Amino acid sequence: MPVTVNEMAPDFCLQASNGEMINLSDFRGKKHVVLYFYPKDMTPGCTTEACDFRDHHEDFSKLDAVILGVSADPLEKHEKFIDKHGLPFLLLVDNEHAVAEKFGVWKPKKMFGKEFMGIERSTFIIDKEGKLCKEWRKVKVSGHVEEALEFIQTTLS
Repeated sequence: MPVTVNEMAPDFCLQASNGEMINLSDFRGKKHVVLYFYPKDMTPGCTTEACDFRDHHEDFSKLDAVILGVSADPLEKHEKFIDKHGLPFLLLVDNEHAVAEKFGVWKPKKMFGKEFMGIERSTFIIDKEGKLCKEWRKVKVSGHVEEALEFIQTTLS
């Protein structure tokens, strides 16, 4: 069963775009972790979403929130994506899609009449104790980052 709101987020260890192995538990104590899953580097919707997070990165940082992006793309593709768009946060490599499965975002998808498995665009907010406090599944990119930021601002007031 995938994790749901008010449950502890499953810990994981994935390679990050900085070459290090990152555990979700490494960020315990941060007020929030914004864990966003996206289908593929360099695609229009994913680029827009990543750039929206980039443009609001300072706003999230001021609220002691860390942004982590996750896709099944390899490290080299993440590095090119970061370089091309100046992304100031880590992207994690989930090439075995184990973490996507734990969060229930590895789903059957359809494009141009073909069916395949892939990541369903989703965002999860995890609190300082490691508990999932908000989730957005089947995310529409437009306005989503602002909605996530507003949620965090609201929880702190």
